[in-house]
Amino acid sequence: MGVEIQSEDVIHDAPLILGLQPSALVDHVARVDCSLLSRIPGEAGGSFPVAAEELKFVLSEVNSHFDASPEKGASLKTIAGGSVANTIRGLAAGFGITCGIIGACGDDEEGSLFIDNMSLYNIDLSRLRLKMGPTAQCVCLVDEFGNRTMRPCLSSAVKVQANDLTTSDLRGSRWLVMRYGIFNIEVIQAAIRIAKQEGVLVSLDLASFEMVRKFRLPLLQLLESGGVDLCFANEDEAAELLSEEKSDPESALDFLGKHCQWAVVTLGGKGCIAKHGKEVVRIPASGESKAVDATGAGDLFASGFLYGMVKGWTLEECCKTGACSGGSVIRSLGGEVSRENWQWMYKQMQTSGLPVPDHNNFVYDKS
Repeated sequence: MGVEIQSEDVIHDAPLILGLQPSALVDHVARVDCSLLSRIPGEAGGSFPVAAEELKFVLSEVNSHFDASPEKGASLKTIAGGSVANTIRGLAAGFGITCGIIGACGDDEEGSLFIDNMSLYNIDLSRLRLKMGPTAQCVCLVDEFGNRTMRPCLSSAVKVQANDLTTSDLRGSRWLVMRYGIFNIEVIQAAIRIAKQEGVLVSLDLASFEMVRKFRLPLLQLLESGGVDLCFANEDEAAELLSEEKSDPESALDFLGKHCQWAVVTLGGKGCIAKHGKEVVRIPASGESKAVDATGAGDLFASGFLYGMVKGWTLEECCKTGACSGGSVIRSLGGEVSRENWQWMYKQMQTSGLPVPDHNNFVYDKS
């Protein structure tokens, strides 16, 4: 994937939580109606990779859609994205946790945008390799109900390979956050091996129902290997995880709980269920949060849950914190939480009886 440009040495003061996102990614987010979604390849509501030409087609369809309806004043919002980046950014911006990201970005405009955005939140980028080539992109289309259809373009983008990873990338950190993806399976497996060597706990998000459906066997093998300590799945992903006779969230939670120390299935407006050992909790969604855009809801839920984990909180408290942070991001467009919505989250935490982070010196979204 191009010639690697040597980056600075990894610093000795390791971030508490690291995110592995093999390809830095830029999101193009837009609010659209269902008439456009019917013209987009693939099933509406999911996330599945597309080739570069397909990405161009989708973007052209979006722009044509806007040109045909100029009175709506709609446009694309371009921000640093990716599930792992959203989780890491949320932990740093809203909770003040020291975080870093492992991955690669291209020497292009999108790569510069990703670096600038993550740097704003003091994310440690010393493990982000700069390589010659394109940065990954993703189109995120949000319908009038707040549901999102995502089409990432990853195939030609620069990325971290399995043999790029070293023990120094993970040494000294407490958690490694990852997202399942069949095209990254080798680097995920390599990262898990190193994490186990270094005593780093591993968190895995199941990505999308399409990814689970199409590549379920390698996912099951990964989970059954015992290398994943914490697994997040949403209700749709949980339904695809096991056989049709066991498509309910409870069955998926039970399966995940057998192979991971902690397992969580998020249920949208119905909250979440979680399991640790024999303990099972069910938590409702947080407050009255109208879903403007569901992009990043699971990612920011993971931010709050992981914050509770590093604080040593109970399973119930971790879930409640995740519900608060997940609810904060769906109140506006895109996976980046605004100052106003972080304040909403802190109020929800207070209402839930949770200690609120000392956020006076945190860096927020400037938008």
